[in-house]
Amino acid sequence: MHKILENTLEKFIFASRWLLAPIYVILSISLFFITIKVLEEFISFIPVLGSSDLKDMMLFILHIIDLALVANLTLMIIFSGYENFVSRISIADGSEDKPDWMGTVDFSELKLKLVASIVAISGINLLETFMDIGKKSENEIFWMIIIHVVFVGSGVLLALMDYISSKSKKN
Repeated sequence: MHKILENTLEKFIFASRWLLAPIYVILSISLFFITIKVLEEFISFIPVLGSSDLKDMMLFILHIIDLALVANLTLMIIFSGYENFVSRISIADGSEDKPDWMGTVDFSELKLKLVASIVAISGINLLETFMDIGKKSENEIFWMIIIHVVFVGSGVLLALMDYISSKSKKN
């Protein structure tokens, strides 16, 4: 009786990973919204393209790069999270378009990629602010810098912890 109860409980716990699937579906749908936002930005920039200066063009491009990084990060989380925690994406096995990293990024690598992407996104936002410095107060800029430094420091500490952890596992 004890073994039957244990097996039933373990089956239930193992099946609970599928509760994550709707989260990854919603993240997949959110990629569509990011694409819509990029198209909106592009369409709204076309009429002012001729009258824009280099700074405006750079700000537009940085904003699109920012959205691309968010989309890439979202896709990485979808693929890696689903494969690490729910199920293998076997449909991609025969595809020549399958990214090289797909199926190889473990949770530790995903954390580092996530932090690296957040640092890059924060850096781009900071660069956008510096290029159009008159639109933000000194206090806002100060806090943006502090937050960016915290992201960078967190990334370095996370990478250091993973490095130490991997060295201790080898010994």
